Amino acid sequence: MSYGVLLVLHLLAAIAFVGTVFFEVVMLEGVRKHLPQETMRAVERAIGDRATAVMPWVLLTLYAAGLGLAWQHRAALTQPLASSFGLLLTLKIALALSVFGHFATAMVWRRRGVLGDQRSRRLHLSVFCHVLAIVLLAKAMFYLQW
Repeated sequence: MSYGVLLVLHLLAAIAFVGTVFFEVVMLEGVRKHLPQETMRAVERAIGDRATAVMPWVLLTLYAAGLGLAWQHRAALTQPLASSFGLLLTLKIALALSVFGHFATAMVWRRRGVLGDQRSRRLHLSVFCHVLAIVLLAKAMFYLQW
């Protein structure tokens, strides 16, 4: 698959994922104090069910396209300390793997019935911080050089 197609797929999936995380962390937290607790739980459950159905496909696209893009830059990844691009890309990949770990953990906890409100909020906040760093690194890879 061409680099351009991989890049577009990766960007579209990243927009979907980062947008979902932004919505859950920023928007829903702002709504929480204005709705009764039971209503909020029902909203979160419905969003969680929808996310459980959609996000695996988004993540599959995101990570598969990311893997294809990383393959194109494999020379930089073999010696990540040799260039700013290689180092920033390596950091971006490490954070992306951590996000995947967060997602897998959330899915397991959800299936086991132990993904409570506090755990969910902490996971979402952590993922939000990770994706913000990933977005900044994605831009920095092409603009920062040392």
